[in-house]
Amino acid sequence: MRTLFLFVFALSLLVIQTAQASTPKDILVMAFNIDEIISLDPAGIFEFASAEYAANAYDRLINYNVDNVSAIYPGIAESWEISDDGLTYTFKIRNGVSFASGNKLSADDVVFSLRRVVLLDKSPAFILTQFGFTPENVKKTITKVDDYTVKIIVDQAYAPSFFLYCLTSTAGSVVDKKEVMAHEKDGDLGHGWLKTGYAGSGPYTLRTWKASEIIILDANKNYWGDAPQLKRVIIRHIVGSASQRMLLEKGDVDMARNLTADDLKSLESNKDIKIQKRAKGRIYYLGLNQKNKYLKIPEVRQALKYLIDYKGMEQSILRGKATLHQAFLPEGFLGALEETPFSLDIEKAKALLKKAGFENGFTVNMDTRSAEPVTSMALSIQSTFAKAGIKVEIIPGDGKQTLTKYRARRHDIYIGDWGPDYMDPHTNADTFARNPDNSNDAKFKPLAWRNAWDIPEMTRKTDAAVLERDTAKRAQMYLDLQREHQRVSPFVVMFQDIEVVAERANVKNFILGPSFDSNFYQYTTK
Repeated sequence: MRTLFLFVFALSLLVIQTAQASTPKDILVMAFNIDEIISLDPAGIFEFASAEYAANAYDRLINYNVDNVSAIYPGIAESWEISDDGLTYTFKIRNGVSFASGNKLSADDVVFSLRRVVLLDKSPAFILTQFGFTPENVKKTITKVDDYTVKIIVDQAYAPSFFLYCLTSTAGSVVDKKEVMAHEKDGDLGHGWLKTGYAGSGPYTLRTWKASEIIILDANKNYWGDAPQLKRVIIRHIVGSASQRMLLEKGDVDMARNLTADDLKSLESNKDIKIQKRAKGRIYYLGLNQKNKYLKIPEVRQALKYLIDYKGMEQSILRGKATLHQAFLPEGFLGALEETPFSLDIEKAKALLKKAGFENGFTVNMDTRSAEPVTSMALSIQSTFAKAGIKVEIIPGDGKQTLTKYRARRHDIYIGDWGPDYMDPHTNADTFARNPDNSNDAKFKPLAWRNAWDIPEMTRKTDAAVLERDTAKRAQMYLDLQREHQRVSPFVVMFQDIEVVAERANVKNFILGPSFDSNFYQYTTK
Protein backbone atom coordinates (compact mmCIF):
# COMPACT_ATOMS: atom_id res chain seq x y z
CA MET A 1 0.00 0.00 0.00
CA ARG A 2 2.81 2.41 0.88
CA THR A 3 4.56 1.66 -2.44
CA LEU A 4 1.32 2.27 -4.32
CA PHE A 5 0.79 5.60 -2.53
CA LEU A 6 4.32 6.80 -3.23
CA PHE A 7 3.87 5.93 -6.91
CA VAL A 8 0.54 7.80 -7.14
CA PHE A 9 1.90 10.77 -5.20
CA ALA A 10 5.05 10.97 -7.33
CA LEU A 11 3.00 10.64 -10.51
CA SER A 12 0.65 13.46 -9.51
CA LEU A 13 3.55 15.75 -8.70
CA LEU A 14 5.24 14.86 -11.97
CA VAL A 15 2.12 15.82 -13.90
CA ILE A 16 2.02 19.16 -12.11
CA GLN A 17 5.72 19.87 -12.58
CA THR A 18 5.71 18.83 -16.25
CA ALA A 19 2.84 21.20 -16.98
CA GLN A 20 4.80 24.07 -15.43
CA ALA A 21 2.73 27.10 -16.46
CA SER A 22 -0.58 25.26 -16.23
CA THR A 23 -2.07 22.14 -14.72
CA PRO A 24 -3.80 19.50 -16.89
CA LYS A 25 -7.12 20.70 -18.26
CA ASP A 26 -9.13 17.86 -16.72
CA ILE A 27 -7.50 18.04 -13.28
CA LEU A 28 -8.15 20.65 -10.57
CA VAL A 29 -5.19 21.25 -8.26
CA MET A 30 -5.66 23.31 -5.12
CA ALA A 31 -3.36 24.45 -2.34
CA PHE A 32 -5.19 24.00 0.95
CA ASN A 33 -4.22 23.62 4.60
CA ILE A 34 -5.65 20.18 5.45
CA ASP A 35 -3.66 19.30 8.57
CA GLU A 36 -6.83 19.22 10.67
CA ILE A 37 -8.17 16.12 8.92
CA ILE A 38 -8.27 13.27 11.43
CA SER A 39 -10.75 10.87 9.86
CA LEU A 40 -12.53 10.36 6.54
CA ASP A 41 -15.41 8.41 8.10
CA PRO A 42 -18.58 10.55 7.83
CA ALA A 43 -19.62 9.23 11.25
CA GLY A 44 -16.46 10.76 12.74
CA ILE A 45 -15.86 13.86 10.60
CA PHE A 46 -16.03 17.10 12.56
CA GLU A 47 -13.51 19.44 10.96
CA PHE A 48 -13.88 21.95 8.13
CA ALA A 49 -11.59 20.36 5.54
CA SER A 50 -12.81 16.81 6.10
CA ALA A 51 -16.46 17.93 5.97
CA GLU A 52 -15.77 19.54 2.58
CA TYR A 53 -14.27 16.23 1.45
CA ALA A 54 -17.40 14.36 2.57
CA ALA A 55 -19.68 16.83 0.78
CA ASN A 56 -17.99 15.92 -2.50
CA ALA A 57 -17.47 12.19 -1.93
CA TYR A 58 -20.76 11.18 -0.26
CA ASP A 59 -24.43 11.77 -0.92
CA ARG A 60 -26.63 13.06 1.89
CA LEU A 61 -30.24 12.23 2.56
CA ILE A 62 -31.40 15.76 1.66
CA ASN A 63 -29.73 19.03 0.63
CA TYR A 64 -30.31 22.78 0.73
CA ASN A 65 -29.87 25.44 -1.93
CA VAL A 66 -26.59 27.28 -1.26
CA ASP A 67 -28.09 30.53 -2.56
CA ASN A 68 -31.36 30.17 -0.64
CA VAL A 69 -30.82 28.03 2.44
CA SER A 70 -34.53 27.97 3.25
CA ALA A 71 -35.04 25.80 0.16
CA ILE A 72 -34.44 22.16 1.07
CA TYR A 73 -34.40 19.74 -1.86
CA PRO A 74 -34.07 15.98 -2.38
CA GLY A 75 -30.83 14.07 -2.20
CA ILE A 76 -30.83 10.33 -1.67
CA ALA A 77 -34.31 10.86 -0.24
CA GLU A 78 -36.44 11.93 -3.21
CA SER A 79 -39.41 12.91 -1.02
CA TRP A 80 -40.60 12.91 2.60
CA GLU A 81 -43.68 13.28 4.77
CA ILE A 82 -44.11 14.45 8.37
CA SER A 83 -46.87 13.09 10.59
CA ASP A 84 -49.48 15.46 12.06
CA ASP A 85 -48.01 15.06 15.56
CA GLY A 86 -44.55 16.06 14.28
CA LEU A 87 -42.88 12.87 15.52
CA THR A 88 -42.61 10.62 12.46
CA TYR A 89 -40.69 11.37 9.27
CA THR A 90 -41.08 9.01 6.30
CA PHE A 91 -38.52 9.19 3.49
CA LYS A 92 -38.80 7.69 0.03
CA ILE A 93 -35.32 6.64 -1.10
CA ARG A 94 -34.20 7.27 -4.66
CA ASN A 95 -34.18 4.11 -6.78
CA GLY A 96 -31.38 3.40 -9.27
CA VAL A 97 -28.43 4.80 -7.27
CA SER A 98 -25.24 2.74 -7.01
CA PHE A 99 -22.25 3.18 -4.75
CA ALA A 100 -18.80 3.53 -6.30
CA SER A 101 -18.28 -0.13 -5.39
CA GLY A 102 -21.13 -1.12 -7.69
CA ASN A 103 -23.44 -2.09 -4.84
CA LYS A 104 -27.01 -0.80 -5.17
CA LEU A 105 -28.10 1.84 -2.65
CA SER A 106 -31.32 1.07 -0.78
CA ALA A 107 -33.17 1.76 2.46
CA ASP A 108 -30.86 -0.76 4.18
CA ASP A 109 -27.89 1.55 3.55
CA VAL A 110 -29.72 4.65 4.79
CA VAL A 111 -30.88 2.93 7.99
CA PHE A 112 -27.41 1.47 8.56
CA SER A 113 -25.71 4.85 8.01
CA LEU A 114 -27.91 6.80 10.44
CA ARG A 115 -27.88 4.07 13.09
CA ARG A 116 -24.11 3.79 12.71
CA VAL A 117 -23.62 7.47 13.60
CA VAL A 118 -25.54 6.88 16.83
CA LEU A 119 -23.87 3.56 17.68
CA LEU A 120 -20.31 4.78 17.07
CA ASP A 121 -21.00 7.93 19.10
CA LYS A 122 -18.14 9.98 17.64
CA SER A 123 -17.99 13.79 17.70
CA PRO A 124 -20.83 14.46 15.19
CA ALA A 125 -23.20 11.91 16.80
CA PHE A 126 -24.96 14.63 18.79
CA ILE A 127 -26.44 15.95 15.54
CA LEU A 128 -28.69 12.87 15.58
CA THR A 129 -28.77 11.86 19.25
CA GLN A 130 -30.28 15.22 20.20
CA PHE A 131 -33.52 13.82 18.73
CA GLY A 132 -33.65 11.05 21.31
CA PHE A 133 -31.83 8.34 19.37
CA THR A 134 -29.73 6.04 21.54
CA PRO A 135 -27.84 2.77 20.95
CA GLU A 136 -30.65 1.08 22.90
CA ASN A 137 -33.61 2.42 20.87
CA VAL A 138 -32.14 3.09 17.43
CA LYS A 139 -33.40 -0.21 15.99
CA LYS A 140 -36.95 0.90 16.77
CA THR A 141 -36.67 4.60 15.93
CA ILE A 142 -34.78 4.38 12.60
CA THR A 143 -36.31 1.59 10.54
CA LYS A 144 -36.77 0.19 7.04
CA VAL A 145 -40.38 0.06 5.83
CA ASP A 146 -39.49 -1.50 2.47
CA ASP A 147 -36.50 -1.50 0.13
CA TYR A 148 -36.95 2.20 -0.67
CA THR A 149 -38.77 3.62 2.35
CA VAL A 150 -37.30 4.69 5.70
CA LYS A 151 -39.22 5.74 8.82
CA ILE A 152 -37.65 7.86 11.56
CA ILE A 153 -39.35 8.66 14.88
CA VAL A 154 -38.05 11.59 16.95
CA ASP A 155 -38.69 12.05 20.67
CA GLN A 156 -40.38 15.49 20.54
CA ALA A 157 -42.26 17.65 18.05
CA TYR A 158 -39.39 19.92 17.08
CA ALA A 159 -39.55 22.75 14.58
CA PRO A 160 -39.60 20.62 11.37
CA SER A 161 -36.79 22.53 9.69
CA PHE A 162 -34.53 21.70 12.62
CA PHE A 163 -34.57 17.95 11.97
CA LEU A 164 -34.45 18.31 8.19
CA TYR A 165 -31.45 20.64 8.33
CA CYS A 166 -29.64 18.11 10.52
CA LEU A 167 -30.02 15.54 7.78
CA THR A 168 -28.26 17.91 5.34
CA SER A 169 -25.14 17.67 7.51
CA THR A 170 -22.20 15.28 7.18
CA ALA A 171 -23.92 13.00 9.70
CA GLY A 172 -26.64 12.50 7.08
CA SER A 173 -24.17 10.97 4.60
CA VAL A 174 -25.09 7.55 3.25
CA VAL A 175 -22.39 4.85 3.33
CA ASP A 176 -22.24 1.50 1.56
CA LYS A 177 -23.32 -1.03 4.20
CA LYS A 178 -21.96 -4.07 2.36
CA GLU A 179 -18.57 -2.46 1.72
CA VAL A 180 -18.20 -1.07 5.23
CA MET A 181 -19.19 -4.28 6.99
CA ALA A 182 -16.76 -6.27 4.85
CA HIS A 183 -14.03 -4.38 6.75
CA GLU A 184 -15.55 -4.59 10.24
CA LYS A 185 -13.19 -5.61 13.04
CA ASP A 186 -14.16 -6.39 16.61
CA GLY A 187 -17.60 -4.83 16.22
CA ASP A 188 -16.32 -1.40 15.11
CA LEU A 189 -18.86 -1.14 12.24
CA GLY A 190 -15.94 -0.65 9.87
CA HIS A 191 -14.80 2.57 11.53
CA GLY A 192 -11.13 1.59 11.67
CA TRP A 193 -11.11 1.01 7.93
CA LEU A 194 -13.33 3.92 6.90
CA LYS A 195 -11.13 6.43 8.75
CA THR A 196 -8.83 6.15 5.73
CA GLY A 197 -11.11 4.29 3.30
CA TYR A 198 -14.08 5.13 1.12
CA ALA A 199 -17.62 3.75 0.78
CA GLY A 200 -19.70 6.45 -0.87
CA SER A 201 -21.83 7.26 -3.90
CA GLY A 202 -20.92 10.93 -4.38
CA PRO A 203 -19.69 12.70 -7.51
CA TYR A 204 -16.05 12.08 -6.53
CA THR A 205 -14.38 8.99 -5.07
CA LEU A 206 -11.32 8.78 -2.87
CA ARG A 207 -8.14 7.70 -4.64
CA THR A 208 -5.49 8.68 -2.08
CA TRP A 209 -5.20 10.38 1.28
CA LYS A 210 -1.92 10.98 3.06
CA ALA A 211 -2.41 12.94 6.27
CA SER A 212 -1.03 16.49 6.09
CA GLU A 213 0.24 15.85 2.55
CA ILE A 214 -2.34 15.21 -0.14
CA ILE A 215 -5.85 14.11 -1.09
CA ILE A 216 -6.62 12.84 -4.58
CA LEU A 217 -10.23 12.41 -5.71
CA ASP A 218 -11.37 10.79 -8.94
CA ALA A 219 -14.65 11.44 -10.74
CA ASN A 220 -17.27 8.78 -10.03
CA LYS A 221 -18.02 7.43 -13.50
CA ASN A 222 -21.25 5.87 -12.28
CA TYR A 223 -22.61 8.90 -10.44
CA TRP A 224 -26.41 9.03 -10.59
CA GLY A 225 -26.66 12.82 -10.79
CA ASP A 226 -24.96 15.43 -12.95
CA ALA A 227 -21.59 14.01 -13.96
CA PRO A 228 -18.47 15.75 -12.53
CA GLN A 229 -16.84 17.98 -15.12
CA LEU A 230 -13.25 17.18 -14.13
CA LYS A 231 -11.76 13.71 -13.93
CA ARG A 232 -9.60 14.41 -10.88
CA VAL A 233 -9.16 16.83 -7.96
CA ILE A 234 -5.78 17.05 -6.23
CA ILE A 235 -5.62 18.83 -2.89
CA ARG A 236 -2.05 19.62 -1.85
CA HIS A 237 -1.39 20.41 1.80
CA ILE A 238 0.39 23.77 1.69
CA VAL A 239 0.49 25.67 4.98
CA GLY A 240 2.07 29.03 4.22
CA SER A 241 0.08 31.75 2.49
CA ALA A 242 3.14 32.98 0.60
CA SER A 243 3.84 29.46 -0.68
CA GLN A 244 0.24 29.07 -1.83
CA ARG A 245 0.36 32.42 -3.61
CA MET A 246 3.61 31.63 -5.44
CA LEU A 247 2.33 28.25 -6.62
CA LEU A 248 -0.83 29.94 -7.89
CA GLU A 249 1.08 32.66 -9.72
CA LYS A 250 3.34 30.08 -11.38
CA GLY A 251 0.36 28.01 -12.45
CA ASP A 252 1.41 25.00 -10.40
CA VAL A 253 -1.99 25.07 -8.67
CA ASP A 254 -5.37 26.25 -9.92
CA MET A 255 -6.63 27.53 -6.58
CA ALA A 256 -5.25 28.82 -3.29
CA ARG A 257 -7.56 28.44 -0.28
CA ASN A 258 -5.71 30.03 2.67
CA LEU A 259 -4.26 33.33 1.52
CA THR A 260 -3.75 36.19 3.94
CA ALA A 261 -5.06 39.68 3.28
CA ASP A 262 -1.58 40.83 2.22
CA ASP A 263 -1.14 38.03 -0.30
CA LEU A 264 -4.62 38.63 -1.68
CA LYS A 265 -3.82 42.31 -2.13
CA SER A 266 -0.66 41.46 -4.04
CA LEU A 267 -2.76 39.48 -6.53
CA GLU A 268 -5.21 42.28 -7.30
CA SER A 269 -3.36 43.45 -10.40
CA ASN A 270 -2.71 39.96 -11.75
CA LYS A 271 -5.10 39.50 -14.70
CA ASP A 272 -4.48 35.73 -14.71
CA ILE A 273 -6.01 35.35 -11.26
CA LYS A 274 -9.49 36.13 -9.95
CA ILE A 275 -10.87 36.28 -6.42
CA GLN A 276 -14.09 34.63 -5.28
CA LYS A 277 -15.68 35.52 -1.92
CA ARG A 278 -18.57 34.13 0.11
CA ALA A 279 -19.82 35.00 3.59
CA LYS A 280 -19.69 31.86 5.68
CA GLY A 281 -21.32 30.71 8.88
CA ARG A 282 -17.93 30.29 10.54
CA ILE A 283 -17.15 32.59 13.47
CA TYR A 284 -13.85 33.31 15.21
CA TYR A 285 -13.85 33.27 19.00
CA LEU A 286 -11.89 32.79 22.20
CA GLY A 287 -12.88 30.00 24.58
CA LEU A 288 -12.02 30.74 28.23
CA ASN A 289 -11.70 27.58 30.30
CA GLN A 290 -13.71 27.92 33.50
CA LYS A 291 -11.36 25.51 35.25
CA ASN A 292 -8.79 28.31 35.22
CA LYS A 293 -8.77 30.21 38.51
CA TYR A 294 -8.60 33.60 36.79
CA LEU A 295 -10.88 33.04 33.82
CA LYS A 296 -13.75 31.67 35.89
CA ILE A 297 -14.31 35.10 37.49
CA PRO A 298 -17.11 37.07 35.71
CA GLU A 299 -15.31 40.44 35.86
CA VAL A 300 -12.21 38.90 34.29
CA ARG A 301 -14.22 37.39 31.47
CA GLN A 302 -15.87 40.72 30.83
CA ALA A 303 -12.55 42.58 30.99
CA LEU A 304 -11.05 40.38 28.28
CA LYS A 305 -13.89 41.32 25.95
CA TYR A 306 -12.66 44.93 26.18
CA LEU A 307 -9.03 43.99 25.57
CA ILE A 308 -9.31 43.05 21.91
CA ASP A 309 -8.66 45.38 19.00
CA TYR A 310 -11.60 44.18 16.94
CA LYS A 311 -11.56 47.01 14.41
CA GLY A 312 -7.79 46.95 14.07
CA MET A 313 -7.75 43.26 13.24
CA GLU A 314 -10.73 43.58 10.91
CA GLN A 315 -8.95 46.31 8.93
CA SER A 316 -5.49 44.71 8.85
CA ILE A 317 -5.09 41.00 9.59
CA LEU A 318 -8.56 40.10 8.32
CA ARG A 319 -8.91 42.75 5.64
CA GLY A 320 -11.68 41.50 3.37
CA LYS A 321 -11.70 38.01 4.93
CA ALA A 322 -13.95 38.56 7.93
CA THR A 323 -16.31 41.10 9.40
CA LEU A 324 -16.90 42.20 12.99
CA HIS A 325 -19.46 39.97 14.70
CA GLN A 326 -19.99 39.38 18.43
CA ALA A 327 -22.84 36.89 18.80
CA PHE A 328 -22.86 33.13 18.47
CA LEU A 329 -25.40 33.03 15.61
CA PRO A 330 -23.86 34.10 12.29
CA GLU A 331 -25.56 36.74 10.20
CA GLY A 332 -28.08 35.08 7.90
CA PHE A 333 -29.45 32.66 10.49
CA LEU A 334 -32.89 32.97 12.01
CA GLY A 335 -32.64 35.21 15.08
CA ALA A 336 -29.04 36.33 14.47
CA LEU A 337 -28.00 39.25 16.71
CA GLU A 338 -26.06 41.99 14.94
CA GLU A 339 -25.27 44.16 17.99
CA THR A 340 -21.55 44.66 18.69
CA PRO A 341 -21.26 46.07 22.24
CA PHE A 342 -17.51 45.49 22.75
CA SER A 343 -14.53 47.50 21.56
CA LEU A 344 -10.95 47.98 22.71
CA ASP A 345 -11.19 49.92 26.00
CA ILE A 346 -8.08 49.48 28.14
CA GLU A 347 -9.27 51.62 31.04
CA LYS A 348 -12.61 49.85 31.31
CA ALA A 349 -10.82 46.50 31.27
CA LYS A 350 -8.40 47.63 33.97
CA ALA A 351 -11.30 48.76 36.17
CA LEU A 352 -12.97 45.35 35.82
CA LEU A 353 -9.71 43.56 36.62
CA LYS A 354 -9.19 45.76 39.69
CA LYS A 355 -12.70 44.92 40.87
CA ALA A 356 -11.83 41.24 40.51
CA GLY A 357 -8.64 41.72 42.55
CA PHE A 358 -6.19 41.41 39.65
CA GLU A 359 -5.08 44.98 39.02
CA ASN A 360 -1.54 43.67 38.41
CA GLY A 361 -2.76 41.11 35.91
CA PHE A 362 -1.86 37.42 35.66
CA THR A 363 -0.39 34.87 33.25
CA VAL A 364 -2.35 32.46 31.03
CA ASN A 365 -1.66 30.22 28.04
CA MET A 366 -3.35 30.52 24.66
CA ASP A 367 -3.50 27.52 22.32
CA THR A 368 -3.58 28.40 18.64
CA ARG A 369 -3.34 26.51 15.39
CA SER A 370 -0.19 27.34 13.43
CA ALA A 371 -2.08 28.82 10.51
CA GLU A 372 -3.37 32.17 9.40
CA PRO A 373 -5.30 34.17 10.30
CA VAL A 374 -5.43 32.83 13.87
CA THR A 375 -1.66 33.06 14.36
CA SER A 376 -1.66 36.81 13.68
CA MET A 377 -4.87 37.25 15.66
CA ALA A 378 -3.23 35.56 18.65
CA LEU A 379 -0.27 37.93 18.46
CA SER A 380 -2.58 40.95 18.35
CA ILE A 381 -4.52 39.70 21.37
CA GLN A 382 -1.30 38.97 23.24
CA SER A 383 -0.26 42.58 22.66
CA THR A 384 -3.53 44.22 23.81
CA PHE A 385 -3.93 41.89 26.82
CA ALA A 386 -0.46 43.00 27.94
CA LYS A 387 -1.67 46.60 28.17
CA ALA A 388 -3.78 45.58 31.16
CA GLY A 389 -1.03 43.44 32.72
CA ILE A 390 -2.20 40.08 31.38
CA LYS A 391 0.69 38.01 30.07
CA VAL A 392 -0.29 35.52 27.39
CA GLU A 393 1.98 32.60 26.53
CA ILE A 394 1.08 31.46 23.01
CA ILE A 395 1.24 27.69 22.46
CA PRO A 396 1.19 26.90 18.72
CA GLY A 397 0.31 23.52 17.24
CA ASP A 398 -1.23 21.91 14.21
CA GLY A 399 -4.97 21.37 13.93
CA LYS A 400 -4.95 17.89 15.45
CA GLN A 401 -2.79 18.90 18.42
CA THR A 402 -4.78 21.97 19.39
CA LEU A 403 -8.17 20.33 18.89
CA THR A 404 -7.20 17.27 20.92
CA LYS A 405 -6.12 19.45 23.82
CA TYR A 406 -9.20 21.67 23.55
CA ARG A 407 -11.57 18.70 23.49
CA ALA A 408 -9.93 17.41 26.67
CA ARG A 409 -10.47 20.75 28.49
CA ARG A 410 -6.71 21.14 29.09
CA HIS A 411 -6.40 24.67 27.68
CA ASP A 412 -6.54 28.08 29.36
CA ILE A 413 -7.59 30.13 26.34
CA TYR A 414 -8.31 28.62 22.95
CA ILE A 415 -8.45 30.78 19.84
CA GLY A 416 -10.24 29.16 16.98
CA ASP A 417 -13.23 29.12 14.70
CA TRP A 418 -16.54 27.34 14.64
CA GLY A 419 -18.84 26.62 11.73
CA PRO A 420 -22.46 25.49 11.85
CA ASP A 421 -23.19 21.80 11.41
CA TYR A 422 -26.53 22.60 9.77
CA MET A 423 -28.44 25.74 8.86
CA ASP A 424 -30.86 25.89 11.78
CA PRO A 425 -30.05 28.32 14.66
CA HIS A 426 -29.97 25.48 17.16
CA THR A 427 -26.67 24.33 15.65
CA ASN A 428 -24.73 27.12 17.39
CA ALA A 429 -27.05 27.63 20.35
CA ASP A 430 -26.62 23.95 21.16
CA THR A 431 -22.84 24.23 21.42
CA PHE A 432 -22.29 27.80 22.73
CA ALA A 433 -25.29 28.10 25.08
CA ARG A 434 -26.14 24.56 26.16
CA ASN A 435 -24.33 22.17 28.49
CA PRO A 436 -26.64 19.53 30.02
CA ASP A 437 -23.82 17.77 31.89
CA ASN A 438 -20.61 19.52 32.94
CA SER A 439 -18.94 16.42 34.40
CA ASN A 440 -15.63 15.27 32.97
CA ASP A 441 -17.19 12.08 31.61
CA ALA A 442 -20.26 13.76 30.08
CA LYS A 443 -21.77 12.09 27.06
CA PHE A 444 -22.40 15.39 25.25
CA LYS A 445 -19.39 17.69 24.93
CA PRO A 446 -20.36 20.98 23.22
CA LEU A 447 -18.16 24.08 23.30
CA ALA A 448 -19.75 25.16 26.58
CA TRP A 449 -18.60 21.82 28.06
CA ARG A 450 -15.11 22.18 26.55
CA ASN A 451 -14.81 25.43 28.48
CA ALA A 452 -16.31 23.87 31.65
CA TRP A 453 -19.20 26.35 31.71
CA ASP A 454 -22.02 24.96 33.85
CA ILE A 455 -25.28 26.63 32.70
CA PRO A 456 -28.46 24.73 33.67
CA GLU A 457 -30.77 27.74 33.24
CA MET A 458 -29.40 28.79 29.86
CA THR A 459 -29.57 25.15 28.77
CA ARG A 460 -33.30 25.14 29.58
CA LYS A 461 -33.80 28.31 27.53
CA THR A 462 -31.97 26.77 24.58
CA ASP A 463 -34.07 23.62 24.82
CA ALA A 464 -37.25 25.71 24.80
CA ALA A 465 -36.21 27.66 21.70
CA VAL A 466 -35.75 24.55 19.57
CA LEU A 467 -39.29 23.38 20.34
CA GLU A 468 -40.97 26.68 19.43
CA ARG A 469 -42.84 26.19 16.15
CA ASP A 470 -43.85 29.86 15.75
CA THR A 471 -41.00 31.31 13.69
CA ALA A 472 -41.28 34.90 14.98
CA LYS A 473 -41.37 33.82 18.62
CA ARG A 474 -38.47 31.48 18.05
CA ALA A 475 -36.37 34.24 16.49
CA GLN A 476 -36.98 36.49 19.52
CA MET A 477 -35.95 33.71 21.89
CA TYR A 478 -32.59 33.45 20.12
CA LEU A 479 -32.09 37.21 20.21
CA ASP A 480 -32.66 37.24 23.98
CA LEU A 481 -30.39 34.26 24.45
CA GLN A 482 -27.53 35.89 22.55
CA ARG A 483 -27.76 39.14 24.51
CA GLU A 484 -27.47 37.23 27.77
CA HIS A 485 -24.66 35.15 26.31
CA GLN A 486 -22.70 38.27 25.35
CA ARG A 487 -22.90 39.56 28.92
CA VAL A 488 -21.97 36.45 30.91
CA SER A 489 -20.37 33.77 28.76
CA PRO A 490 -16.73 32.64 28.69
CA PHE A 491 -16.75 33.12 24.93
CA VAL A 492 -15.32 36.15 23.19
CA VAL A 493 -16.99 36.10 19.78
CA MET A 494 -15.08 38.37 17.44
CA PHE A 495 -15.65 37.92 13.71
CA GLN A 496 -17.71 36.18 11.05
CA ASP A 497 -15.72 34.60 8.27
CA ILE A 498 -15.69 35.55 4.63
CA GLU A 499 -14.15 32.69 2.68
CA VAL A 500 -11.87 33.92 -0.09
CA VAL A 501 -10.54 31.70 -2.85
CA ALA A 502 -7.96 32.85 -5.37
CA GLU A 503 -8.34 31.03 -8.70
CA ARG A 504 -6.64 30.95 -12.04
CA ALA A 505 -8.78 32.84 -14.56
CA ASN A 506 -9.72 29.67 -16.43
CA VAL A 507 -11.36 28.03 -13.39
CA LYS A 508 -15.15 28.22 -13.53
CA ASN A 509 -18.03 27.17 -11.27
CA PHE A 510 -16.20 26.22 -8.09
CA ILE A 511 -19.15 26.55 -5.72
CA LEU A 512 -18.63 28.31 -2.40
CA GLY A 513 -21.60 27.72 -0.12
CA PRO A 514 -22.57 29.39 3.15
CA SER A 515 -21.08 26.58 5.23
CA PHE A 516 -17.84 24.61 5.26
CA ASP A 517 -19.63 21.48 3.99
CA SER A 518 -21.35 23.23 1.07
CA ASN A 519 -18.29 23.91 -1.11
CA PHE A 520 -18.67 21.76 -4.23
CA TYR A 521 -16.30 20.62 -7.00
CA GLN A 522 -18.89 18.81 -9.12
CA TYR A 523 -19.56 21.62 -11.60
CA THR A 524 -16.04 23.06 -11.74
CA THR A 525 -14.45 23.36 -15.18
CA LYS A 526 -11.20 24.74 -16.58
